[in-house]
Amino acid sequence: MKMSKKIAAAAAAGALLLTGGLTAAANAGTSAAAAAPVPAAVPAVDVQPVPETVVAQNRITVGASADAVKAALAKCQADKLPFVTVALVDRFGTVQALLRGDNAAEHTIEAAQQKAYTAAAFGTPTSELARRINGNGPSIADLPGTLFLAGGVPLKVNGVSVAGIGVGGAPDGALDEACATAGAEAIAAAASGSAK
Repeated sequence: MKMSKKIAAAAAAGALLLTGGLTAAANAGTSAAAAAPVPAAVPAVDVQPVPETVVAQNRITVGASADAVKAALAKCQADKLPFVTVALVDRFGTVQALLRGDNAAEHTIEAAQQKAYTAAAFGTPTSELARRINGNGPSIADLPGTLFLAGGVPLKVNGVSVAGIGVGGAPDGALDEACATAGAEAIAAAASGSAK
């Protein structure tokens, strides 16, 4: 009985090897025939950075972004709000820095990002934008990725919005906004300090 099990196992292994080899050989034959010719590489075009073709953009540095979210979270912690998240995004909504408080729930991450993006995109604090929304029907509040609740503050360079900082998670949007403002002020203070 033991001998017949060994023989059966050896026969099965041999059949698998034979089948696998035939399959590999068949596939090798069809893949070579079906291979399409490789197109020639398209050369890259070197666009010259002149005002007619390239737009220069201002961004908040990584160091300033990190300092801003730390300052905003420190303000929230001083106000006994350890359950918030702070996000700083560029004007397109890409996260530059994000800091989640120790007790912050998952939804605060998205809220902070959306408030920051909304402030950056519109160049206005989200508390002001929230006051502008009224009526029943479609409004700017229906735009994807935006959140028209207090807690987002724009960051501007020469009057042009380049980023936004948002805080989500406090029981009142005014508390979120106070923390976001502290983060924005940290960037302004650093800029004025380096200008001296």
